[in-house]
Amino acid sequence: MVGSINVDTTIRVVRLPRAGETALGMSLATGLGGKGANQAVASARLGAPTVLIAGVGDDDAGRTALSLLDGEGVDISCVLRVADGATGVAHIAVDDEGANQITVAPLANHALTVEHVEASGKEVAAADVVLCSLECPLDAVAAAIRLGRRTSAYTVLNAAPGRPLPTALTELVDLLVVNETEAATLGGVDALPCASAIVTMGEQGALLLRRGDQRMVPGYDVTAVDTTGAGDAFCGALAAALWRGDTLDAAVDEAVAAGACAVMTAGASRSLPTLADVRRLRAGA
Repeated sequence: MVGSINVDTTIRVVRLPRAGETALGMSLATGLGGKGANQAVASARLGAPTVLIAGVGDDDAGRTALSLLDGEGVDISCVLRVADGATGVAHIAVDDEGANQITVAPLANHALTVEHVEASGKEVAAADVVLCSLECPLDAVAAAIRLGRRTSAYTVLNAAPGRPLPTALTELVDLLVVNETEAATLGGVDALPCASAIVTMGEQGALLLRRGDQRMVPGYDVTAVDTTGAGDAFCGALAAALWRGDTLDAAVDEAVAAGACAVMTAGASRSLPTLADVRRLRAGA
């Protein structure tokens, strides 16, 4: 996986602030976050051997993040330690309905280079699935996807945060994963630039788009405590299922359940489910 490692600071509020408004928080929590870290933990908890290519600062936050990732079974040997750099930070506000607003300062995540990704080529070459997200430089992401394609890995791009993407990148992607807002950034659901794509739709589930066909995978009726990390749970579960050899349809079914599991617990990495959690939810549906 190629992505970010952040320290998440989460403030619970009654409702999310409007532009120019100050909202008083009820609690503050700090934990491991970042799309790369969350997706790697999700994949590892679901049983897939997972290598993370990312960047952290040479600071206490970075050392703590690496210790937590290692404790989850994520291979951190390809994480770049940025001398005199600061580990990325995400500030998250979560309201009483579980909805969130997130602002990210990438910091050391932006130090990830093409050269570092290519130096990790042996690990990429051994991968069956390469999953990338966009909280780190686009050229580093593109390098990982090119390496994956060269070795016949299945390449998945979680195009988050949303941004325009060059055709030279999207034509190398086997599967694109976006939410509805990110889909709009790329021209809308009917104009996504990959032959296969998934649009996650929160509590409604996910829409699988493939060769002109559409399949809606319904969500689960669960009580949302915090939606932070749900998309990462989805992507990590998707990658783990594809690694196990599941069909894309079966992988999306499992990913929707993983995302539903995640919203029932506060926090990002803390909410990521195990395989037993996912199977229990699916069995009770």
